Amino acid sequence: MRHRLATVSAAALLCFAGTAGLAQASPGAGLSGPSAMVLTIAHGGDAATGTALRAVVLSCAYTAEGTHPAPRAACDALNATGGELDRLLAAPDAGRACPRRSDPVTITADGVWQGDRIEWKHTFRKACVLSATLNGNALYAF
Repeated sequence: MRHRLATVSAAALLCFAGTAGLAQASPGAGLSGPSAMVLTIAHGGDAATGTALRAVVLSCAYTAEGTHPAPRAACDALNATGGELDRLLAAPDAGRACPRRSDPVTITADGVWQGDRIEWKHTFRKACVLSATLNGNALYAF
């Protein structure tokens, strides 16, 4: 019994020490903390009442991972915003024509970026405007 208790205690101590070492050695997390988000694309003018079309999870800690189809490219795109997701809207393709009919689409980002809480959303008149505005940005390419 004593041997079993010592083994379990030693294993628990090693697990704790191992996770503490990982938390300190995580280069992707930086000094200010990890980044992990849920990104959604919803049909409608409000993500809360609209119909979710697609959603992914993106983690940009030690490695880029999650359900996003291109997590490394998405993490690079997220890092390029500096946590200010409105920067995604800065370079629309002005040459792209979209039909006049309105059919709103809302995108959201909910989670943590380098340790800071982020809750962001933007509504576009239609999916074509979303595509032209994001202009191939990897963050919402899912």
